[in-house]
Amino acid sequence: MSLSATGVLTRPETTAEPAPPHRSRRKLPDLRRWISPIALLAAWQVASSTGALPADKLSSPWTVVRAGVEVARTGELADAFLVSLGRVAAGFAIGAAVGVLLGVVAGLSRWGEALVDPPVQMLRTLPFLGLIPLFILWFGIGEETKIVLVALGVAFPLYLNVHSGIRTVDDQLVEAGRALGFTSAERLWHVVLPGALPQTLVGLRQSLGLAWLALIVGETVNADAGVGYLINNAREFLRTDVVVVGLVVYAALGLATDALVRLLERRALRWRAR
Repeated sequence: MSLSATGVLTRPETTAEPAPPHRSRRKLPDLRRWISPIALLAAWQVASSTGALPADKLSSPWTVVRAGVEVARTGELADAFLVSLGRVAAGFAIGAAVGVLLGVVAGLSRWGEALVDPPVQMLRTLPFLGLIPLFILWFGIGEETKIVLVALGVAFPLYLNVHSGIRTVDDQLVEAGRALGFTSAERLWHVVLPGALPQTLVGLRQSLGLAWLALIVGETVNADAGVGYLINNAREFLRTDVVVVGLVVYAALGLATDALVRLLERRALRWRAR
């Protein structure tokens, strides 16, 4: 208490102590998501051990693990993995370039949409298996057919999402760029493409999933190397354990590429969180 100039008792001012810094807690992984996969593996192993699931129909998980170690030790799995990865990389490069280019043309221009969209919509409904005989006649049974199949699987999802992403960009942002004196190229680079990026990354995730699906189809027809050839060769000798190993490799590659795109999405779209 103190006496002010007017003779009124006042309380001394107290300074508030700063609040302690908030410490973010690291989020622990949800272990509940592992319950059902572990339960399925256990049921699979029990069914194989008791004879309810014959080995010629599906090998046990432990047999699959041993087969995977065996083909990895001999180098057969690594060779097949590199061949399949090279096919996907080549097909993805071609399909991504075509899909993004067509999506930009159709998204930015009404004439481009009128000319590009109808044939793309017709082609994307064709099944992969129906195109294989035609591709074999055109490109033979070599690598070209498999790469073209992967490119088709990549191009269509990217086209659809790039086209949709460009068309859904906020018109007010485009007008703001025009008011700031941006040229058409500057509006495209600084406004339209960043606005379409979230949808484009969704298409990238979808296209990578279809790329592996197209590769499976291509490698099961007239292949002499790759994971698909490994699976077909194992089928001829009734090696269901090696067949499952090949399928696990396909699944692991698909999950790995999807995780890479999700990491890219978090980094590229960091501005949305801000």
